[in-house]
Parts: sequence; structure tokens; C-alpha cells
Amino acid sequence: MAQGLDIAFAGTPESAAVILGRLLDDARHRILHIYTQPDRRAGRGRQPRPGPVKRLGESAGIPLTQPVTAAELLGHPALEQADVLVVVAFGLILPEAVIDRPRYGSVNVHFSLLPRWRGAAPIQRAIEAGDEVTGISIIQMNAGLDTGDILLQRPCPIEPDDTADSLQERLTALGADCLLEVLGQIAAGSVAPQRQDEGQATYAAKISKTEAEIDWAQPATVIERRVRAFNPAPVTHTTLNGQAMRIWRVRVLEQDSAGRPPGVLAACTEDGLDVTTTDRLLRIESLQLPGRKIISAREFYHGHPRFHG
Repeated sequence: MAQGLDIAFAGTPESAAVILGRLLDDARHRILHIYTQPDRRAGRGRQPRPGPVKRLGESAGIPLTQPVTAAELLGHPALEQADVLVVVAFGLILPEAVIDRPRYGSVNVHFSLLPRWRGAAPIQRAIEAGDEVTGISIIQMNAGLDTGDILLQRPCPIEPDDTADSLQERLTALGADCLLEVLGQIAAGSVAPQRQDEGQATYAAKISKTEAEIDWAQPATVIERRVRAFNPAPVTHTTLNGQAMRIWRVRVLEQDSAGRPPGVLAACTEDGLDVTTTDRLLRIESLQLPGRKIISAREFYHGHPRFHG
């Protein structure tokens, strides 16, 4: 049996915490140190709150550092002692001097089949683009943006009703499996890196809040994919008949918009709010009014009789 590894871990959100948890459960390896983003202000009181990785790390009694800049990691003792640095959604671009410092360098768990969807939002962009398959890539990190050699890949289908949240959950579980497999290969000296095909590269740009406003002058399927891609954040939004709302779930109908301009509320029933697009009607099935909880179309219908037409 291959010897385990001494690991430094860099990550911040829930997906990183899930993978860190799998590492902690694996008796073969030892987590020396955790790097995670500084606490963020949240909630009504805007008090600093620790992220999921920090909470898990503290509960496990692992030393951790919360750098504001990646430069703060230069020469950090844990990197000198580690066999490998594992990076999962850390949130900072690491310089080459940090990446290369551990004995076997650094590996990253990336939520796409590289070189497709390099960058900050691979899950959202895959759903938005209508991809039928995405997956996990474990890469040997280098100075580029997700350009390192591929150590392992596994595909994952994108279901027709997947949101970014549901797809993230499945990819995270798959990513943990893939990472443990690669760490075993590193310990055994059996990794087989493969270069990425630069000609196939696409980029998953960070999601901007302005993108979340629905443009009804698009096909219904395009809007439907964006609603799923931006759930749970930043959440698509619109204004219908003077009412601002966030849109959480929609469905494309077979009926066309019958020559009406896009963005018109064609019907409001217990089943949903039917809105015109450039082609078919789009039914809003779940929504959220400002400062309120998420409600079903049925709840909206019974609470807002002025929309009945």
C-alpha cells in the first residue's frame, strides 16, 4: 500500500469544505494546514462570519491561515513541509512560487472537463450554454488560468432540470472521489499527466449581477437555461406589470408568443405566470418578491389578484 501524503489545503466555500471533509476521513493522508479566505460580513447585522472551510478546519483542530493576498503565502512553513497543496475554489490566484513549493507541487479540483470552461464559473456557464455533459478535472497547477496538465478526468451528465446548485452537489462528490484517486497515484508515483488541447479552450467568465436581469427578447430556452444557471446565485430577476421579482424556477411551454412583444405577462394562473419571449411562452413557477421568501406561482396567484387579468 502506498504511503500517505502530507497535504496543505486551500479552499473557501461549501464545495471545498465537502472535499476537505473527505480528505479528513481518509486515514492515508494528513492535513498539515488550511488556507482560506478572510471572514465575510453577512446577515442583517453584517457581522463577520467564517466560511465553511474555516468552520470545518477549526472543528478538526487544524491550523489555518486567512490571507488577504496570495503573496502572504510566499515562504509559509506549511508549504515547505507539504508533499502537495490541494486547491479547491480558494478564490485567490496563486503565484508560481507558491504553486511549486510543495514536494509534488499543487493540484486543483476544477468543475469542468478542461480545457472547456476554464475560469471562475464553469458550472454556470456549462448550464447556460446548454451543454449535456460536464465533469471533473484534476490538474497539476501552473502559472496559467486552469492550463495545467490533466491528471484525471471524469464526466458528469447535466440533467434537463439541473440548477447550478444541484449540479455543484454532484460534481463535488465526484471531485472528492477523483482527488483521492489522484493523491493515491501521486503517493505511488504513478500519475500520467496529459497536456490540454489549447485549440479546444473556452472560458467561463465570472458572473456579473447585470447578467441576472432577464432579457425577454431572447428565445425561451435561452432564458430557461440562464434561470437554472444562476440558481442559487446571483438569481435572475425581472419586473412584470410594475412588480419587481426574482425568478427561481421556470418552464418552457409549447405555446408560442403569438406575435406579442417580449416581456408581456400573457396569463397568471395557479400553474404559473406565462410571459412572452421571442418565440415560446415561458412559465414562471417559483419566484421571490423583494424582502420576502420564495413562493410558488400558486401562492403568488392567490395573494395578488390584480395580476389575474
